[in-house]
Amino acid sequence: MTHRCAWAKGALDIAYHDMEWGVPVHDDTRLFEFLVLEGAQAGLSWSTVLKKRGHYRQVFDQFEVARVAAYDADKVAALLADPGIIRNRLKVHAAIGNARAALEVQVRYGSLDTFLWQFVQGRPQVNHWRNMAEVPASTAVSDQMSKALKQHGFKFVGSTICYAFMQAVGMVNDHTVDCFRHAELLPLQANVLK
Repeated sequence: MTHRCAWAKGALDIAYHDMEWGVPVHDDTRLFEFLVLEGAQAGLSWSTVLKKRGHYRQVFDQFEVARVAAYDADKVAALLADPGIIRNRLKVHAAIGNARAALEVQVRYGSLDTFLWQFVQGRPQVNHWRNMAEVPASTAVSDQMSKALKQHGFKFVGSTICYAFMQAVGMVNDHTVDCFRHAELLPLQANVLK
């Protein structure tokens, strides 16, 4: 019997856990997508976000940073009227503002990838948690990332959101040691130093 992390219960959670969670991501568009979705998730369950992710991709132009950065008041109104996304005015405005901030980061650092992965020196941290109760909600590294993102004008990037983002994009391997994905990801994580 395959053992996986305790949080992966429903079909969407299991597919996400088994295929995506903890896999190193270096594509700016996907990194931006996870920043937006982790911010949208604040106060809600990740399952809620996963159910809406396909629609988010559709209405947010596949999370193409430059396109989201150009959204105007009419687009904001359309998004806030769309029941297929989380219709929180602050989160929608944050997604657009974060796209604009991401464009500035890309100019300054060359890529969003370079900027974000610097916090782990380009190499994922492999943890060895025995159960989910041991997994922290935030760390000193997520504190640093949060502070730096805020300094660049990002919103909805508190330390807890940043740590969830780090878990999602493979900056940390927080699969419990008894989960089959913990060992599966080790070769991927060993080869991502840039």
